[in-house]
Amino acid sequence: MEYRIEHDSMGNIEVEADKYFGAQTARSLSNFKIGTEKIPLEVIRAFAYLKAACATTNNELGKLSKEKADIINAVCKEILEGKLDEHFPLSVWQTGSGTQSNMNVNEVITNRGNELAGKRLLHPNDDVNMSQSSNDTFPAAMHIAALIEISDKLLPSLNELILAFKKLEEENAGIVKSGRTHLQDATPIAFSQEISGWRASLENDCNQISNSLEFIKKLALGATAVGTGLNCPKGFDISVAKNISKLTGKEFITDGNKFHALTSKSELSFVHGSLSSLATDLMKIANDIRWLSSGPRCGLGEIFIPENEPGSSIMPGKVNPTQCESMTMVCVQVMANNVAVNMASSQGNFELNVFMPVLIHNFLQSVRLLSDGMDSFRVHCVCGIKANRQKMHENLHNSLMLVTAISPYIGYESAAKVAKLAHKENISLKEATLKLDLMTEEEFDKVFKPEEMV
Repeated sequence: MEYRIEHDSMGNIEVEADKYFGAQTARSLSNFKIGTEKIPLEVIRAFAYLKAACATTNNELGKLSKEKADIINAVCKEILEGKLDEHFPLSVWQTGSGTQSNMNVNEVITNRGNELAGKRLLHPNDDVNMSQSSNDTFPAAMHIAALIEISDKLLPSLNELILAFKKLEEENAGIVKSGRTHLQDATPIAFSQEISGWRASLENDCNQISNSLEFIKKLALGATAVGTGLNCPKGFDISVAKNISKLTGKEFITDGNKFHALTSKSELSFVHGSLSSLATDLMKIANDIRWLSSGPRCGLGEIFIPENEPGSSIMPGKVNPTQCESMTMVCVQVMANNVAVNMASSQGNFELNVFMPVLIHNFLQSVRLLSDGMDSFRVHCVCGIKANRQKMHENLHNSLMLVTAISPYIGYESAAKVAKLAHKENISLKEATLKLDLMTEEEFDKVFKPEEMV
């Protein structure tokens, strides 16, 4: 491998010759050879929006030449197009402020920009980082990345899943089945009602997530190192938020208290809490579907799910609920990520949070896994669910909890005796009722209508 010599405030260092990053990135690569987790590319894209907006704002405020601003914007466009991905190699397990990643972006923009300009035009600190600090750019990039990924990826996937359940609900109107509470038989429920519960849970999650995004529209830019805005021109914070909004098509505003913006990550913790709530509902729904499809002969077997692949290397013909299992594993990871996000959010020491890379790594992994997981679950499972009408009918009419229909006529205790006798002697509720001489056959038939109990 060929190297070139780069220089920073600590001296000279070898840098891979074919990379646009510089000395500080090289030092980070050398000092943090930890794990395989890299700073998410979503954060790098957010930095590209941020750096382009900062350059434009600095130019508008008379601090940066138009030539420099244009070159910075041109490189940021390449970053957003994914053309420079290989030049952002830093580990999540670096400085807790994300300083090295901010400098990684500054260096790539500088070296690629100078290449485009055909001269030494840009400096990573003086030009690309003008009016900024790593302490306010990394928090801002976190908010930008989080809002964009949830808005453009997660919410569309969630809404598609909701629509799939709406369709399933309509397709199964009129089918009545046994309800279940505590994993035990309960009174009847329409299958469409059961599905509507799944749908409504996801709709509530969608509303909660959408409403929570208001809190991450606020950006820390303008705070610089400790929140005082040192070396940042007046009005920069408001103008740069407007320019980021123009570039992203999303609304961003400046945070009214920059001291809070640097040290507290409660907004991201709050938003991720809504993602964790979505995971809990998806876990419940996937498990319901898994249980309802269990069998095919020795389980509940009330629904059929798509048979996507062989389920066993030894048992021929076995098919497993793999999409449900995949979805629930995603949910476990998201719930675990919620712990990491909350712990990281709590590490705001004095004027700065120093757990930001691990926070945004876990946050964006949750967004990515939930989005992809819901798409897979919808396409390969939910859209192919079919009711096993015969099994539902058999289970419904075999349920002892149908005795609830006659309870108002013979009393709770007498109804309990009917259920116990029917279970003990393996006879029908009607037979048990007549055997106990609690109702006539005509009276029983008049009120015992399971399909009308929903």
